[in-house]
Amino acid sequence: MTTLLISDLHLHPGAPEITEGFLHWLDERARGCDALYILGDFFEAWIGDDLLDLGEQDPTGNAILAARIAAALKRLADGGTAIYLMHGNRDFLLGERFASEAGASLLPDPSVVRLGGTQALLMHGDSLCTLDEAYQAFRAQARHPLWQEQVLSMPIQERIALARQLREQSGEANSNKAEDIMDVTPGEVAKVMAEHNVSTLIHGHTHRPAVHEIEVDGQPAKRYVLGDWQPDKGWEIIVEEGGEPRLQPFSLS
Repeated sequence: MTTLLISDLHLHPGAPEITEGFLHWLDERARGCDALYILGDFFEAWIGDDLLDLGEQDPTGNAILAARIAAALKRLADGGTAIYLMHGNRDFLLGERFASEAGASLLPDPSVVRLGGTQALLMHGDSLCTLDEAYQAFRAQARHPLWQEQVLSMPIQERIALARQLREQSGEANSNKAEDIMDVTPGEVAKVMAEHNVSTLIHGHTHRPAVHEIEVDGQPAKRYVLGDWQPDKGWEIIVEEGGEPRLQPFSLS
């Protein structure tokens, strides 16, 4: 039994090296594994599953990219790999249609799953950054069903413009925030792990790959942070049956 976990690829047409590297990784590394978990920010932006209807008429190129990715994931799924997609702060509008075309299942954030020899809590990680109050307010709004319904009812070109505007605003806001505000809050980590009765947490979002030895309710625990993919490097966690998670980088070039 082999399980792979990745996050924060931020796939978009402007980063073809990451797209091609991911497709190669699917063929060379993920082929034949039992399960693949993608823990959010798979795409740099997602304006709704009807993006797939645009095809070559999408001026951003995202529709063709999404169709390529869905087809590649479906081939992996048809080979026997269970694929799970979790929403991130960039692609929270990913829906059941894309998941179906990709042969994947949408995974709630957070979720507890059995990995190797232990129960692990899987999250995207943005909800752990509680010191960033402005972002948490936006997150609550963006996850609300009525807000999502309102956005998805907008003409698709307006949604494309909205996604661009939100990315620009996020970049400007983050450039003015202290580093610790954009990282997880240790107290929140311990609280969430205790609530789910786990000693292993795996998440992405912060782009700070590491394995942290921590304590939860006085007991030893570990927090694994996946890294974001770059044109020349990706990050994965691999878990073998009965073993512990291993965080490792690999070359995309």
